[in-house]
Order: sequence, then C-alpha cells, then structure tokens
Amino acid sequence: MAPSSLLLASVLKPLDDTRMFGKFGRTLASRPELTVHVAGRRAPRPANAPANLQTHELLAGSRLSLGRLAAQWRYWQLLRQLKPRLVIVHAPELLPLTLLWRGLGRGRSFLYDVRENYALNIQTQQVYPSWVRRTLAGLVRWVETAAAGRAAKLILAERSYADELPFATPAHTVVLENKYEPQPGEPVACANRSLPVVGEPLRLLFSGTISKLNGVYEAVAFASALRSAWPQVELTIIGFCQQPEEQRYLREIAVTHSSWLRVVGGDTLVSHRDIVREIGRSHLGLLPYRPHPSSWDCIPTKLYEYLASGLPVLIPKNPLWQELVRRYKAGATVPFAEGFPPSGIADFLAGRAFYPDGIPQEAFWQTETAKLWQIVDSLP
Repeated sequence: MAPSSLLLASVLKPLDDTRMFGKFGRTLASRPELTVHVAGRRAPRPANAPANLQTHELLAGSRLSLGRLAAQWRYWQLLRQLKPRLVIVHAPELLPLTLLWRGLGRGRSFLYDVRENYALNIQTQQVYPSWVRRTLAGLVRWVETAAAGRAAKLILAERSYADELPFATPAHTVVLENKYEPQPGEPVACANRSLPVVGEPLRLLFSGTISKLNGVYEAVAFASALRSAWPQVELTIIGFCQQPEEQRYLREIAVTHSSWLRVVGGDTLVSHRDIVREIGRSHLGLLPYRPHPSSWDCIPTKLYEYLASGLPVLIPKNPLWQELVRRYKAGATVPFAEGFPPSGIADFLAGRAFYPDGIPQEAFWQTETAKLWQIVDSLP
C-alpha cells in the first residue's frame, strides 16, 4: 500500500480503545510513512502515543444522547477533510456513510472489523424494548450484508462469527482475535504465580464490561461464599457498566460490603492501564459468565489478558474456554451458577501454582499483526 492516511472509527468505543487504538492503531502506526487517525468516543489521548497516531472525538455524551446523531456528521466531515486512502470501520452504525464515501470517489477502500454479532446481541440481550429488537436487528444485518459485498475484507474478532454470520464468506474474511497487546509502560507479566494459603489475603478480580450477562452478580456471590472458608478474600470489580439498574447495584454493594469489596469505575469509564494494574496485583481472575448465545462461543478479551499476565483464572463450564485453560494449566472450572462447597474450593486453591510452562505466547496480539499487515499490504 502506498504511503497515505488511514482512518479507524467507532462511535461508542473510546479513543483509547484497546482494539481500535491499542492494537490496530499502534500496529499500523509502527510504519512512520503512514498517518493513522483514530475517531471515537471522548477519552484522554495516551501520553505515549506516536506522533503519526492521531485522535478525533466523535462523541462526548452518553450512548443515548443526541450527540450520537451529531457523531455521524463529525465522521462525514473527517472523511472529507482527511481524505483517507483506507478506512477501518469498527461500528456498524458508521457503515452507511462509509458506503456513501466509497461510492463518491475512486481508489477508496474500507475494512469492516466485526467485533460482535450485533444482530444476535440486539435480539437476545434485552437491552432494547422487545418491539424494537426485531426491526433494529434486521436493519443492522441488512446494512452489514450490504457493506460486506463492498468491503475490501471483513475482519472477525471471533472465530465463531465465521459460522454465525451469513455474509462472512471464507474467501473474504480474516480472523484477528482480541488477544493482549502490552502498551508502552505497562508492567511485565509474571509467570508461575503461586496462590497464598488460607489465612493470607486472597485478591479476586472481575474486570472489563460489568453486566449481569458477564456474571457480576455471580462474582459477588462467589467471593461472599468463599469468605466463609477464607475470611481474607477481597474482591475488586473494575470496569464500565452501561445499565442504570446494574449501576445502582454496584453502588449498593460497594457500601454493604465495603470491608472486602471495591468497585472502580461502574458508571464512569476506566482506563485500560488501570485494569492492567489491577491484574498485576490480583491473585485470581473471575470469569463467571452466564451461558448466552451472544458470548458462549467467543473467547473473552479478558481471558487473553489474564493468560498473557500469568493470572490464574476461574471459569464456568464452557468447553471452549476449558480447553484453553487446561492447555496452559492456567486455572480451574467452578460451577458458579450451581453452588459449590466453599471449603472444598479453598482447599483446592490454597498454595496451588499455575502456568508451569510460563506465559502462553498464543495469548498475545503479536500473533495477529502479520495477518493485519497482509490485508493492508494487499490493497491497491
């Protein structure tokens, strides 16, 4: 690809988003002849960002604000002003204007980064009223299908999407999984961690998106129950929560269980650097996800983050995750939803060592960078 500018864009993802900015943006900006522009939701620009990796704010308000409509206009203005040779779209709501931009000029290409099965999520996660779901899901799927036929390539964040999405033809798709990319200045991972013994503090971590579906209620119940056999158990919940009902729950438990539970973020965005810091000081990472069609066949980003950091994990009975955790002796399976004997869990965990063969290199984004460059370099 000839030297030129590239635009990476989303409306709701923050400007310092780990995938759009930290993985795609930093990878592409590693070539100094390229100028990479990242557009998204308001967030501080990382202080150590290279000069050829620039940011542009599309949205300053909430996801339900009128600013979301104004973001479309700001995106169109960026397309006109920057005149990028390549656009990487990280959100389906930007696809219509991207298609219009592509159709109005020659030599313009775009990639669509499919980060979620959006239509399935809309239909099953009950975020929207029931009367809206079918129409909105159908509209999103129609737009994605139209874009798929015109995109230079489709990028899938999960292998399972290749089977789930009817527009994802094998010859036209590349899977770039959400593996961990250490940012400049982040602490080095520590392998071969041994857990403390009963009587010593045991720090549990629930990080990332905070929601019922991701198991925040189960995380609190697990930590509370385990304290009956291991009184020194502490739990940190760190990340962002979108739903007002769940935000109220977080505020309540932060007060009710203040002696052993800490909530960081909740109704405010949290920097990924802060999350990485918590990973480094924790003993166990919890992934008590509820079985759900929108996530059960995906590998959570935070599982890769925990593996790459050498953090032992507790996961539910998910065969896909169990195979990965078993391969590296990285943790154990816990029946979060079925109840468990706290004393038995405590006895199993106390003093146990994990990752005997070291940090798995499979967990790092470096395995995906060659595939990204192959896509970009193949464009005319």
